[in-house]
Amino acid sequence: MAREFKRTDRVADQFQRDLAVLIQREIKDPRLGMVTLSYVKISKDLGYADIYLTVMPIGEQTQEEAVKSSLSVLNNAAGFLRHELARGIKLRVMPQLRFHFDASIERGRHLHSLIEKAYQQEETRAEGSADEQE
Repeated sequence: MAREFKRTDRVADQFQRDLAVLIQREIKDPRLGMVTLSYVKISKDLGYADIYLTVMPIGEQTQEEAVKSSLSVLNNAAGFLRHELARGIKLRVMPQLRFHFDASIERGRHLHSLIEKAYQQEETRAEGSADEQE
């Protein structure tokens, strides 16, 4: 019988929890926006951990500026974060951390707005045809 969860999945879940706390408490860079870790994927050989995140801009920043500056800060702090993770998680090999912007949230919002727009157009078309039949 196969296991319910693979080891890399369990390690990825633990990375996500620990990294969220570390980013919130330890990184005090003002360029860092409000970061939410959405997904962590770890390679099978534990060589790399790809961390996907979303960023909410702070102050006068645009979304693109916030993403660019936050990714820069986190990629520069990857060594520190990796060291801190290694203190709490005992693994023979600690994966290299790579941070990526998760665009799936934005794509979901865009698709939702397109569906809403199509639905509204269909309702107005249906009301127009009902008025013509009377």
